[in-house]
Amino acid sequence: MSTTVNGIIDRKGFGTGTWAIDSEDGQTYELHKPPSELQKKGLKVKVEGKIRDDIMTLAMIGPVLEVQKFEILK
Repeated sequence: MSTTVNGIIDRKGFGTGTWAIDSEDGQTYELHKPPSELQKKGLKVKVEGKIRDDIMTLAMIGPVLEVQKFEILK
């Protein structure tokens, strides 16, 4: 099942650091292997992807979102 999230990209400083999206509704999603275009703090985006409940991470900051497609918003 696909999930769409609108929000702001952030670099969380847990462990070695991880890329995340802070959604408009207040939920934080950890991005799983985000493309380089999404690795920019402060970027406003719309991300479509799959919630991966079969992955454990060191950051454990929220659901893990595997990016399938994205759009950079103005």
